[in-house]
Amino acid sequence: MKTIDELLADGVDGKRVFVRADLNVPLDGGTITDDGRIRAVLPTVKALADAGAKVVVASHLGRPKGAPDPAFSLAPAAARLGELLGRDVAFATDTVGESAQATVAGLTGGQVAVLENLRFNAGETAKDDAERAAFAEQLAALADAYVGDGFGAVHRKHASVFDLPKRLPHYAGYLIATEVGVLKQLTEDVKRPYVVALGGAKVSDKLAVIDQLLGKADRLLIGGGMAYTFLKAKGYEVGISLLQEDQVPVVQEYMERAEKNGVELVLPVDVLVATEFPDLKTKAPATFTTVDADAIPADQEGLDIGPKTRELYASKLADAATVFWNGPMGVFEHPDYAGGTRAVAQALVEADGFTVVGGGDSAAAVRTLGFDENAFGHISTGGGASLEYLEGKTLPGLAALED
Repeated sequence: MKTIDELLADGVDGKRVFVRADLNVPLDGGTITDDGRIRAVLPTVKALADAGAKVVVASHLGRPKGAPDPAFSLAPAAARLGELLGRDVAFATDTVGESAQATVAGLTGGQVAVLENLRFNAGETAKDDAERAAFAEQLAALADAYVGDGFGAVHRKHASVFDLPKRLPHYAGYLIATEVGVLKQLTEDVKRPYVVALGGAKVSDKLAVIDQLLGKADRLLIGGGMAYTFLKAKGYEVGISLLQEDQVPVVQEYMERAEKNGVELVLPVDVLVATEFPDLKTKAPATFTTVDADAIPADQEGLDIGPKTRELYASKLADAATVFWNGPMGVFEHPDYAGGTRAVAQALVEADGFTVVGGGDSAAAVRTLGFDENAFGHISTGGGASLEYLEGKTLPGLAALED
């Protein structure tokens, strides 16, 4: 795929450059609680603006139903982008309507504008090819060139990700180039030992990537809510812990395959349990106990890996030459259940190998828990996209950039 450096070499002074970013940041009301994805696109936006381009930034945020919804406005993200760039950023209050057209027309070289949430237009996510194409045509009228830099959305066959680059000269931004380079290090000529730590709520979200990793990784460490389906597959009582009963047979088959393939599959040996889920708003102190993984009371649920498991997982990560981590080890949003996720993050910091934090909640946890982002080899901006790449799937947004 062509890169932004090739576009810059050809000259962008006065040209309208459409940047498909990923500004899908978490909001508490109108306040951004984690601006990591905005900071990730800064190098691309700044390089284009500094070279004299009229930069048109577009993104989705959340899951509005194809119509304007103030709760999902990109206005806070546009304001934060301006703060980080140190320059004024114009904001269009629609996607391709009068405001967008006037805002883009009013740009001079070196200026930046952000369009309103692309998903306010039903054409962005439409299943119908013609409907998506029609929206892409309207977006294309706002630009002379396209730069894809929203890695968190490249696994979606959406108008701005898949259809639009076909209508304009298209290039990969710095973020996407970096993300693809990192993922190649996790799939091609991997340095070993290769250790993967997987957490998060649902085992079903990770089955396809586990299926691939059983032939590639040396060790798999399992935590988070998905661990309880694995423990159930071993015949353990898991109480009222998060459980996908229908996935137990699949997990049992994967455990057998891991043993056959010589892949070390490591499960929690102890967990923190409680009778009720913690209050994540007040973060009031929780009442919990620590029990062995085969001794979870029937009326309690597991909410984090225990201290023995934290030490075990740290030891399994210590000698890794390559680490991929996706998914927290527990309910990290509550301080009483953040210890497992913190322990894994700390183990990655201390590891000498190449460490990748696989986006989503893992990236949010690293920042929430106060870790220096530079202490990791790479922090991805796209959890779902990273997983689908590791699954071996073709990602529509990357395929469109390669054409």
